[in-house]
Amino acid sequence: ETGIAHGGSIIYSASLLELNAACGGNSDAFVIGIDIDIREHNREAILQHPMSKRITMLQGSSVAPDIVSQVHELVKDKKRVLVFLDSNHTHDHVLAELNAYAGLVSKDSYCVVFDTFVEDVPADVFDNRPWNPGNSPKTAVHAYLESHAEFVIDKNMHHKLQITVAPDGFLKRIA
Repeated sequence: ETGIAHGGSIIYSASLLELNAACGGNSDAFVIGIDIDIREHNREAILQHPMSKRITMLQGSSVAPDIVSQVHELVKDKKRVLVFLDSNHTHDHVLAELNAYAGLVSKDSYCVVFDTFVEDVPADVFDNRPWNPGNSPKTAVHAYLESHAEFVIDKNMHHKLQITVAPDGFLKRIA
């Protein structure tokens, strides 16, 4: 997952992996969390959590070559990979993340691009952020899909959820 913030979603993901392992799933499954700035108090809280045994945190830009290389190395022998992109929501950054990480996703798994809703709200909603309609995760998704037929938007996911921050953001790997 790109974007750690306070760590809630990586702890949630780690807890799902722990539950899966308790039911016979992969006991070695883990979450990689990447953030450009992991604040010390957040790092400490995550490391003190019982699910920290399933979490690897990397500090740096999610699109920096050294970080991308570390992630690729960590997952190289994994049978199933799911990717969550939830950091800088500008078109160029999300497109760079897609190019860096979507290829890691295993067939029938997902690359979930969060906050694609930015494209569908008035431009003045995010007056203190660099992203807005026309420069958003959703525009990056559609640009990426133009040359990556191995992924499709799984609209059933956001229709099933009914309320989501990721319309058109559930990219299912089909090949």
